[in-house]
Order: sequence, then C-alpha cells, then structure tokens
Amino acid sequence: MSDNSDNSDNSDNAVTDGYSEEGFWLKVKQFAVKAGREVIDNALCLYYAAKRPDTPKWAKTIIFGALAYFITPLDAIPDLTPMVGFTDDLGALAAALAMVAMYVDDTVKNQAAEKSAAWFD
Repeated sequence: MSDNSDNSDNSDNAVTDGYSEEGFWLKVKQFAVKAGREVIDNALCLYYAAKRPDTPKWAKTIIFGALAYFITPLDAIPDLTPMVGFTDDLGALAAALAMVAMYVDDTVKNQAAEKSAAWFD
C-alpha cells in the first residue's frame, strides 16, 4: 500500500484549515477497511478532483473541507463506533461530491478506482 504516490504541490491544500495531504493518506491507510469501500472511493474521488489543475478554488475549498472533516478525529459520530462510525463522513463526502461533480471526470474516477482496488481487491 503506497501512501502518497501522488505527492504534488500542496499550495492549494492550504485553502481549508484541518486538511493535510499527510493526514488524508494516514486516515485512509488506517481506516480503509473499517470505513468501507464507498467512503474510501468518495474520499479518493474528491482527492483526485482537487489535484486537477482546472478545478477552481471554490470547488477545492469544498473538497478540502469535506476531506478535513473525514480526517478530523472529532466527528459527529465517532469513527470507532461500530457500524455507524463513518456514516457522517460518508454524508459529508457525498455532499461534497454532489457539489463538485463536474470536476470528477473519468480520469479522476479511474485514479480513485485503481488506488481503491489496491486496498480492497
């Protein structure tokens, strides 16, 4: 499981407090199986959409806000709670995906699917 093969300039990551690329990959690695494939797929789609150079700053702000919520240890529903711990994360990620869907193209989906397959298949 490689953690950060997509390490590029983090200058856009500063748009939202609470998000860090290192924190994102750490959370994904630690909780991928427990969070489930849908949560991880959504998080990865957002991550790769934010990496697109043509994704505008407003969309990156939404994306990094949702990813910051995902990696923050204090949630509305704690991630350690069995069965429901990641439902709030899934809701936040799904809402963000709906708002920035126009920047989640086939390339983004393929990148997310490849990374997800490395953990789940």
